[in-house]
Amino acid sequence: MNSKRMLLLVLFAFSLMLVERYFSPVLIWFFFHRKRPDVITKTDWLAPIVWEGTFDRQVLEKHYRRRNITVGLAVFATGRFAEEYLRLFLHSANKHFMTGYRVIFYIMVDAFLQLPDIEPSPLRTFKAFEVDAERWWLDGSLVYMKSLGEHITSHIQDEVDFLFSMAVNQVFQNEFGVETLGPLVAQLHAWWYFRNTKNFPYERRPTSAACIPFGQGDFYYGSLMVGGTPHNILDFIEEYLNGVIHDIKNGLNSTYEKHLNKYFYLNKPTKLLSPEYSWDLAFSPPPQIQYVKVAHDSHRKL
Repeated sequence: MNSKRMLLLVLFAFSLMLVERYFSPVLIWFFFHRKRPDVITKTDWLAPIVWEGTFDRQVLEKHYRRRNITVGLAVFATGRFAEEYLRLFLHSANKHFMTGYRVIFYIMVDAFLQLPDIEPSPLRTFKAFEVDAERWWLDGSLVYMKSLGEHITSHIQDEVDFLFSMAVNQVFQNEFGVETLGPLVAQLHAWWYFRNTKNFPYERRPTSAACIPFGQGDFYYGSLMVGGTPHNILDFIEEYLNGVIHDIKNGLNSTYEKHLNKYFYLNKPTKLLSPEYSWDLAFSPPPQIQYVKVAHDSHRKL
């Protein structure tokens, strides 16, 4: 009896070693996640939805330490945004974003400016890029994404393993770590996650490239963050730009967020971040929000 028990223990330990050594982080997630019965923790296509308490950070840390990764964080700020938001964003990101890992911050502005004083670290690199100020009046999201795509092609894809693009009017409040990494990462909208799916504000005009017909769609995704590998981010940018061109030819003007939702409807994200990762301070958090990682205030206009 003891020998059988010992054999089972040995086989179990060996299976754990195989999971950690060979399986993808998504599979590791399902082996080690702690259940949260109060929220949805996986999608119909088996992508994990990241909530506090649904992951084992130590297991994920071992996996990514072995890979020796570098993570990029791109942000854009123009005009008064640079003064009003950029300092808080960078200081909080420097403290909470991927601590202990190499991070390259890509800061895109409409004029070169002196970056906020940030404590130097061998793991943190800050790069600022100027975007032609005359182009911003067209469409800020369009100009930023076009510029980001150009930088991904010219150098970012060779510098980082994963890339996040985030809006500058956010503040990191707690650790934003490797549990968020994946090939294609989407952010659940803080407000619409708790609303009836029938009321999602998708683009409904059939002639728009962003159209999601009534009765279709999975979740409503927020536009303040998108992440993944540089290749997948570039693919999204190209689809978004093509969608904008299509709409312009048809006399339409849909929003960046609606194009983003259409892309994720057709290209299912491999990981979804819960509203904890982009909570709107205009609303009191419900019981499901246990640990706000990133906060923003929708009442403050960009």
